[in-house]
Amino acid sequence: AQIGWVEVATEDGASGYLWYLKAESETRLRFEDHLEMAMVEGEYNQGATGTAVGTLPGTEGLFAAIQSRGNVEVGFTAAAGLDEFDAILKNLDTQGAIEENMLFLQRQTALDFDDMLAAISGGSAGGTAFGLFENSEEMALNLGFSGFRRGSYDFYKTDWKYLNDASTRGGIVGINSIEEVLVPAGTSTVYDQVLGTNIRRPFLHVRYRASQADDRRMKSWLTGSAGGAFTSTLDAMEVNFLSERCLVTQAANNFVLFKG
Repeated sequence: AQIGWVEVATEDGASGYLWYLKAESETRLRFEDHLEMAMVEGEYNQGATGTAVGTLPGTEGLFAAIQSRGNVEVGFTAAAGLDEFDAILKNLDTQGAIEENMLFLQRQTALDFDDMLAAISGGSAGGTAFGLFENSEEMALNLGFSGFRRGSYDFYKTDWKYLNDASTRGGIVGINSIEEVLVPAGTSTVYDQVLGTNIRRPFLHVRYRASQADDRRMKSWLTGSAGGAFTSTLDAMEVNFLSERCLVTQAANNFVLFKG
């Protein structure tokens, strides 16, 4: 009853229909969503000793890694001007001083940054009128900024839907809210004990457990006695998913977490 059909076409022009289990497809998407959320929100297991859950170590997500090994800025507002932002740059100077950085922002913080940058063009001494010779009455007025350079640092900003969605971080306010994450771009050199040599890896990347015989990046298999599976007397088809992965927040001292 939950079988859906889709029309597909091959490169040689032939076409036909393939069936898929709609519920299985939606469950896979939800599982992948939870995997991504675990990489962001995961924390080490500090309690629940003496139970089955107590044996699980947990995982260190992005937010937990920055709070443990990185920089945390509380109460920052770009609307206050450049002085408060310059203080963050001075702190980055004492760390790795990575030149290029990404800013993943919630909506209000993104608007505050736009206001801060637009204020530079407010007509004061030394101000700059952005787009002075490219605007026209038939052109949509662009009031936002995609990036800027301050000191020796380049910043590229983008909205992060995860921080805006009410079902995730968008519904949290106050000191526990996450308003922005600064992530350094590029790679750094680390020593790989398995390979016995130095390797270059992105500051933020995901690692998976795999071998020549088993790849645990994403596994799925069927159990039961329906849908082509004959592994038990259960009169149903169960779809099992498994993934073993972790987020590597490399050189976390170059990351900044902005909290409300």
